[in-house]
Amino acid sequence: MSDHPIDAHVRFDTHPAHTSAVTATLTGTHHRAAQALLAARGFENLDDHTMVLARIDREEPYWAHQATHALHAEGITTEITPRLREAIDEEWTWANYPMHWLTRAEVREVSNAAQTIYDDIRHGRLIIHAHAHDGWTTVAIGTYLDGGTVALHGENHLRSIADRLESPAQALASFQRLHGDAVRPGPAPMTDIEQQTAQARTSLRSPDTAQAPAAPRIERVPSYEADPGDHEALLNDFLTENNDWEKYRTWDDNTTIANHESLTLRVLFDHDARSRDPKWTIAAYETPVSDRMWHMTIAATTPAPILNTLLTVLAAGDAWETAVGSPVTEKTVTDATRPVTEAGWTHTVDGRWLRWQTLQEDAGVQFDAFAAQAPHTPLDTWTIWAGPSIDHPTWAIHASAYTPAGLLDHLTEELAHGTGPRQTHTAPAQPKKRITSSPPAAPTPVPSKGLRR
Repeated sequence: MSDHPIDAHVRFDTHPAHTSAVTATLTGTHHRAAQALLAARGFENLDDHTMVLARIDREEPYWAHQATHALHAEGITTEITPRLREAIDEEWTWANYPMHWLTRAEVREVSNAAQTIYDDIRHGRLIIHAHAHDGWTTVAIGTYLDGGTVALHGENHLRSIADRLESPAQALASFQRLHGDAVRPGPAPMTDIEQQTAQARTSLRSPDTAQAPAAPRIERVPSYEADPGDHEALLNDFLTENNDWEKYRTWDDNTTIANHESLTLRVLFDHDARSRDPKWTIAAYETPVSDRMWHMTIAATTPAPILNTLLTVLAAGDAWETAVGSPVTEKTVTDATRPVTEAGWTHTVDGRWLRWQTLQEDAGVQFDAFAAQAPHTPLDTWTIWAGPSIDHPTWAIHASAYTPAGLLDHLTEELAHGTGPRQTHTAPAQPKKRITSSPPAAPTPVPSKGLRR
């Protein structure tokens, strides 16, 4: 510690409205010295005496603790609240972390490298030329202001530099050839984690001081805009009402599997899935010991009316016929999309893709003719979605080639003509004033688990 203490004191605490972020309250006549040291370690000003550390890797307590050592070395006194101390001492691991062989320290190194990329993009040091979704995650091409073009892979705490390239022009040409119509200009939209992190950096919004929200108002909207509801409750209701389905938990407490008594239909439910990650995976088999005939994944944000329709069809149909499905023909496509065609949705053909979209382009159905002719590939033949675009939907259902036409027909009928509840909140009469900043930049779909091919 410095032999010349500075008249500055920093009190570290947990963020009142963000699970992992850390706040720093600065006092003393020379608090700006502490402010400069904390800024160099990722803290950002909320006001003249308050700073916030909000990261995309949930490692704020660790890095705040490291910051205290730097402050002590300069003669600045610090205080850590008991609840932050508890967070610093907590041992935790990422669920389903793809690099499971890494030690905790090595995982932190990977996350910190991802944080550096995120900060470089957010502060304009790394300019993203284009991005795309490769079927699993977001990929992008960007150039650093001080030179050097890179290919990025992944999102949030898993984003990394996959390759270093010679020139932006060559990199973009190669990126376009590799990802085709999936390529979009500029950085990808913010992920949910990035949005939460940005909010934490701009407002404390403590529950003790925030104005009470207005009572929610329920409105009827098209099914594709309805609330997701409680998927756990929907699963439990489905199993309670259908005695020919049996539920059991796997060795992984995060997963429930439900089997039809014929053993030709199986539902895998991921209790931990969030946002656009697959919450449900449905798999069908011609016999209990055969290869998979077709499969479908349903995002965690899928509206309850859409999911209810799907579960009703699964419960009502002949299990074996549903499991076997049917090969795709022109009639299959016509039957499956008749509801959206009759509803006046716009129909377009773009190479191998046939698309039907609302006039507002906020929901749609996509058929991949190439995938339909190669049913044993991992490509999705059908995509039913709603949101800003098919590449970044609010929710999506993906289905393979042999998915029964009758099942698809019921889903598109609900999509085109169904309605459901959506809860909205009116703005408070006198909203709290808060600082705003420019938003940053990337989602990570999790591969389906536990179903044999």
